[in-house]
Amino acid sequence: MKIVLLKDVAKLGKKHDAKTVSDGYALNFLIPNGSAIAATKDALKRAETDRARQEGEKKVYTELLAENVKRLSDVTLTIVGKANDKGHLFAGLHREEIAKELNSQTQIQIDAASIQLEHPLKEVGEYTIELKTDNKSAKFKVVVKSS
Repeated sequence: MKIVLLKDVAKLGKKHDAKTVSDGYALNFLIPNGSAIAATKDALKRAETDRARQEGEKKVYTELLAENVKRLSDVTLTIVGKANDKGHLFAGLHREEIAKELNSQTQIQIDAASIQLEHPLKEVGEYTIELKTDNKSAKFKVVVKSS
């Protein structure tokens, strides 16, 4: 039976791929779970249109990400956190908090997973944080201050 995948299926294919599978696998597993639909002319046409739209969005996202990475090298981010007298923060700053502050202070949207941070920032001070994306990398400064 010929099907069109609606989401990525391990060992079978990616979303929008047209595949030929056994009738039992399609009718008993893929279609009831919402992972695939029968490959009609309309479904194949819609899958091709969706794939083209998705590739276009990915290209725009990559270009925007490259522009944001370029702008990031001049950024100094200031984060205020509660700390004790010795300068140790009560709560460490993780990638997610850094990405959120980066977005709120500079309007640069960066995925938190691309921030290279070995361990959370736990002390007041100045840090150089590296950001790595698919083919670009940049460094920016984070200044952690006590409130």
